[in-house]
Amino acid sequence: MDDEIRHPLACARIERGWPQEELARRIRRAAARRGLRSGTRGSRVSKWEAGRATPDEDESQPLIAEVFGIDYAAVAHLGWPNWLPGQDKPLPVGPYNAVPSLREALMTSLDRRSFIAYTSGALAALAHQWAIIEPGRFPQWTPRGDVDTEMVDWLETAGTELIRLATERRQRTYRLLNEHLTTVTDIISEGRYTRPIEQRLHTLAASLSQSVAWQRFDERRHASAARFWHAALHNAHTAGQHDLGAGILSDLAYQLLWLKDARTAADILEHAIPRTQHPTARSLLHLRQARALAVLDEHSLCRRALTAAEKALDTPSYDPPPAWCSWMSHADLAADSGRCLADLGQRRRAHQLMDEGIALLPANRSKTRAVFLTYKAETYLRDGEPEIAAATATRSLDLASRINAPRCVTMVRDLEPELAPYAHTAGVGDLLERLRAAS
Repeated sequence: MDDEIRHPLACARIERGWPQEELARRIRRAAARRGLRSGTRGSRVSKWEAGRATPDEDESQPLIAEVFGIDYAAVAHLGWPNWLPGQDKPLPVGPYNAVPSLREALMTSLDRRSFIAYTSGALAALAHQWAIIEPGRFPQWTPRGDVDTEMVDWLETAGTELIRLATERRQRTYRLLNEHLTTVTDIISEGRYTRPIEQRLHTLAASLSQSVAWQRFDERRHASAARFWHAALHNAHTAGQHDLGAGILSDLAYQLLWLKDARTAADILEHAIPRTQHPTARSLLHLRQARALAVLDEHSLCRRALTAAEKALDTPSYDPPPAWCSWMSHADLAADSGRCLADLGQRRRAHQLMDEGIALLPANRSKTRAVFLTYKAETYLRDGEPEIAAATATRSLDLASRINAPRCVTMVRDLEPELAPYAHTAGVGDLLERLRAAS
């Protein structure tokens, strides 16, 4: 029976155990609470679910939203039936879903409805679609001059600067990034432009959405982060940006690794890596693949991925690396390789590599430094050295607090259960007290 359900209204209704007539009755009661009358019956609900009719936007849809506990802002923003609850599957890859995916992601910023996280299987299927479906041809618009090169130049310049500032100045850029992405989305949806300009707009939308996704991820808003990465992937695909799309898939894989689903992370990267073109992009994806394989305790495959990451990073290229991975360096390769070796039990070499990576990091990569310091602290704990672990974790916590990096603070806080047995060891008690005061 479930396989026959196609309309989101039917899904939402059946999930609550309501027959069509019960939903109609609840709609009539919602109208009565507003001093209105509704003639909705089960037969009308049946037509809505069959797609033979659409509820009136000004009369019936607000009542349906009230029944399901959805804020009317979602109704106006997403349109029928996209605002209904239970929309937890990624949109299929294709040019017509670039804008809807952006609007759905932006809706999560309003915190007015609860978004269910995508399942691992759905994300793996999305990666497979991306890998096998070529971008369609862009629509042949007749240029009207309302979106010209000068406007796109300005949008790109402002967007690039916001993305650059997003990590170190999160609080100042949070709303600006959302508003800039909303503007670009509106222009894509409503404007008229040539094909080259359309490609630039979708590329910019993908980059902005990717940056917002990382902010949500840092805040542990994983469902919202996944939707922004989902939107970024759609727009990168529509723009024909293979490396950017592969990088976005690797971001989703990184999130899954964080959520303890290393197998799906590795599967997604298997789809993404063959499509990369620039060696720096390929190096980063191989490094993330190695991280997933280390967690899975697949020693030989992990070493092979680390070797591939190093080889790709040392491969010369006439073109500069894409902006989304331009930060990738031997510092990242060393520290993350160390983390992989720590997971595989090679602690001495792991510490050497992590120390090397931290020493190579430039001063402006404070968040990455905090992450690497936490890696070291975790490894020291595994080595049975709680005093050094506490001192290292405290350095990470100080840095993360200074730059307002909540994910890094969370990483340190996650060490608390392992630190607790050493509460009387020098430095451990002070750190535990700070963590408990901040929770």
